[in-house]
Formats: sequence, structure tokens, C-alpha cells
Amino acid sequence: MKNQKLRIIPLGGLGEVGKNMMAYEYGDDILVVDTGIMFPDNDMLGVDYIIPDFQYLLDKAQRVRGIIVTHGHEDHTGAIHHVLEQINAPVYATPLTRGLLEIKIGRNGLSHTADLHTVQAGDRVQIGAFTVDFFHVCHSIPDAVGLGIETPAGLVVHSGDYKFDHTPVDNWPTDYARLAEFSERGVLALLADSTNSERAGWTPSERVIDAALRPVFETASGRIIIATFASLISRMQQVANAAQKYGRKLAFVGTSMTDNVKMARKLGYLDFPENLVVTVEQALGMKDKDIVLMCTGSQGEPSSILGRLSSGTNRQFDLKPGDTVVISSHPIPGNEETVYRTINRLFQRGANVIYEAIAPVHVSGHASQEEMKLLIHLTRPKFFIPIHGELRQLKQHAHLARQIGIPEENIAVVENGQVIAFEEGEMRLEERVPGRYVFVDGAGVGDVGPSVVREREALARDGIVLVSLALDKKTGCLQNEAEVITRGFIRVDENGELIANVKQRIAESVTRANGNLQADVEQMVKSYLYNETKRRPTVFVTVSRT
Repeated sequence: MKNQKLRIIPLGGLGEVGKNMMAYEYGDDILVVDTGIMFPDNDMLGVDYIIPDFQYLLDKAQRVRGIIVTHGHEDHTGAIHHVLEQINAPVYATPLTRGLLEIKIGRNGLSHTADLHTVQAGDRVQIGAFTVDFFHVCHSIPDAVGLGIETPAGLVVHSGDYKFDHTPVDNWPTDYARLAEFSERGVLALLADSTNSERAGWTPSERVIDAALRPVFETASGRIIIATFASLISRMQQVANAAQKYGRKLAFVGTSMTDNVKMARKLGYLDFPENLVVTVEQALGMKDKDIVLMCTGSQGEPSSILGRLSSGTNRQFDLKPGDTVVISSHPIPGNEETVYRTINRLFQRGANVIYEAIAPVHVSGHASQEEMKLLIHLTRPKFFIPIHGELRQLKQHAHLARQIGIPEENIAVVENGQVIAFEEGEMRLEERVPGRYVFVDGAGVGDVGPSVVREREALARDGIVLVSLALDKKTGCLQNEAEVITRGFIRVDENGELIANVKQRIAESVTRANGNLQADVEQMVKSYLYNETKRRPTVFVTVSRT
């Protein structure tokens, strides 16, 4: 057993922000860490979200000894039901993270089959060939942990998402002593979060949010609407504290947020008086100056509460002039355009919008450069692998590691699918396994690929033209004039001459056709429309013979 090698397989989160998933493999045992999702880019039309490509694990599913989820954010939990549908393995999580997983798994009908185990920071658990130490880290959600993974090949430290917050909202700082203890044991490799590797200095404490909310509550004369992630439990507590101090009632809007609040209060992660919280219906019957509404939509998602408020399509209530909207999150990379478009729409509808660029209403949960250096100093790893970030962020994190003495040859900057192996104290890169995007579109998982997305882009860009031909079965002649329907290309009633010319040319093509009529007509219509409009709509031709 001791002569075997440790293989680390990044299945998501390396070369991108989101869908974090890592597999550790030793002998016949595999340990999976996190199962996250990622928001689609603006050009990924119709895609709901993206999950990791875990094809590598499917033919080895019986060897997966456990799945650890480090904390409750979507980019670490969101794909859990997709994974559990195909891999039957125990899941380990701290109490709050487990509560969030139970809600997610229950919504997807897997609660009766899921094997969930609660762990606490400070616990040590044997999972196959791996002995895992769970250590507490500060993040923007309570109950986050990092991992010390002891393997026969050596000790690996997996940071998870972390920051070194000396004054955390829950008064529970990162476990520096455990990190130093790892160093004493000897750390073979450190895998550390790279999200803020381009940000100098230290990440501010979550406590600054309290000060940022104060002027909002002191000056707002109407309703206060605060948008954040449904899993941001610590932010809910801060808003509840402010609402109580300034004499407002608090209502949580949306199924995901209300479910998470109930669970977090039951477990003791939220602490505020029972009478502070009212239903949305009760809040809407109160004076505007007496209520706070907390909802989802901080990333500008069109279907979220805030997204619908910005477009005037929310059913339960609408924005009013004088409302103050606080967006308490940072735009996920690639999502900036959507967020700023939502902010502009909120302003257009008369709201006063406060967001990160103009007030410190959000603080990152990720370490900045000085904290990253301190983590490396505390653990003193032989090898260093930056994780959780786009390639530019991974590269910058590697640069920081070199600055403080990690040799170039002991640093591996890799992207999804690149296997890293450790054997007899040495590191090397092995084969590459699939690490593509898996699109989730409605109920479909993976059935929409890049080619379909490209087709959607083409349809969105230039529209579609449908040509229907009814031919006489005996003579091959047109029974009626060709029917031409357009969508997203031109308005037929305003371009009658163009469509008439298309129909005339179709009739001529049918008359002289001597091969594949469908293909000939399609090519002729494409060429003619491009010559006339310099646009390339997608053209479909159907032929019926009666």
C-alpha cells in the first residue's frame, strides 16, 4: 500500500471561478471534495447552470469512499444531487453545511437515499485510505472548514475557501494552531484558494458590513430591500441585528431564502427574536419605513426576486419610488454585465441602489495576498498547487509562492482534468482526463453541448427563416406559393418586397431543380438574403408531396 502513489484529479474550479470539485485517489480509494456549480456566461443562451464533468469517476463509483463538502455555497454544493444520482457514497459536512445540503437534496427527491454524516471542525475521520482532519476557517458563511488529508504518500492540506478574519461575525477565527500543527507533521502539498490572488493586502473583516448598514437604516425613508445569496447566513444575522436596532420588521422573500432561514435558526446559526420576522404578506401591509425585505438576486438572475423587480414582473410586490435596494454581493466573474444591467433597471424604476462599488455593503470571503502568504508560511508545504480561480489568478498565486521561497519546480499550475501524482516524495504531471463544461438546461443534464449553444447564438444573432414547399407528387411542381416565415430576422409585413423576391426565386429553383431540392433551395435562400441584407439567418426548408 505504501508504495502506491497519490493522484489528485481536479474536476472543476481550476481555470475558472465556480463548480469546484477535486478527487484524491490512492490505491483503490477515492475521496471527493466539493461538488459545485458555476453560473453560465452571457453567451451560453438557455443554460441554467454548469456542473463539473465527473465522467472520470463514473466507472470507479464503487471506489468513491466519501464526499466532503467544505461549506454551504453553491459553487461547492450545487451539483451534489447530480453526483449522488450516479455515485452512492457517504457525504461528510458540518452541521450548517449539512442542513443546506439536506434542503437541496430534498428538493431533488434524493433525501431517502442520501447517506449524510455530520462532522465538526476539529474532528478526525477515517475515509478509506485517507485520514481527514477538519479545521475551521473563516469565510462569508459559518461552519466552513479546510482539510488536512493524511495519505500513505504524505499530508495534503486543502484550504477550501478561507480568509484570516480576526474579528469574525460569529467570533470563531480560523484555526491557526491546527495549521501550525500540520507544519510540524510535515506538509507534502498545499492546495489553496486563489480567488483574490490579484488583490494586495488583507481582506477586510465581515464586521465592516455592520458599519456600512448603519447609514442605510438611518437615512432610508421607505422600504429597505437587501439582495444577497440565499446561503449567506452571516449576512442575514447582520441585517436582522440592524432591523432590530432601528425598529423595523424583517421579511425573507423566496423559497430558498425562507427554507435556509428556518434551517439555520433551528440549528442555532441565526439568533434573533421571534417577533422580529414577519411574512411578506404582513410586511406589505405595514408602513414602508417599518420593514426590511431580504431576497435573492444579487447576481442579477432574471428569474430571481430582484431580477423580476428590476423588470417589473414580480407577482407579489413591485418596486416603489423611495425604496432603497442594497446589493450585498460581488459580481461573479463573467456576470458583471448582468449585475450592472439590473442595477440600471432598478434606478430606472425609481429605487435608490447601494452596491459594492459605492459603499462597503459586501466584503469578500476570500483571502488576499498577505493572507495567502501567511497560509504558506504557517503550513510550510514542500509542493504548492493553487486552486479555485481563473488561470490568471492561479498564475498570480504561484508567483506569490515563489516570492516566499517555494521553488519553481515544486509549484504546479494546472487546469481542470490535469492529473497530478505524488510518489516517493516527488510530484509529476500525468495524463489529462475530461474536464469540460456540463450544461444543465431545464431537466436536461449534458444533452446541450457547445455545438447546441453555438446554434443558439446564431439563432439569436441573425434569426431564422422557415420555408415550406408543397409539391405535386406526380409533376413535382409547386401546388401553392412557397410559405416563408421569419423569426428574429425581419418583420415580414415591413419587408414584403424582399419576401416576395425570395418566393419568386424559390419558384424558379423548384422549376429547374434536378437534384436535392431541399438543399438547393436552402443554399439559394441563404445566398440571396446575405446579398440583400448582409445577414446570415438560419434557413430551414421543408418539402411535402401530395
